[in-house]
Amino acid sequence: MYSVSSATLSAAVWRKSSRSGGNGGQCVEVASNLPGIVAIRDSKDPSGPVLVVETTAFRAFAATVKSL
Repeated sequence: MYSVSSATLSAAVWRKSSRSGGNGGQCVEVASNLPGIVAIRDSKDPSGPVLVVETTAFRAFAATVKSL
């Protein structure tokens, strides 16, 4: 488990998948510009909780999802 400061997360550049559409549906946003970590949050609750994982773990997760 990581402890990431608010200052670190304030530098996050958040993005949604280009496939998410603009209909206000359920989406996640990711910030991959932070050194060694990827931050993930609910796009409908940008001030809510943030899940933080190692970059390598996120890449493995994304590769698995893409292969399904």
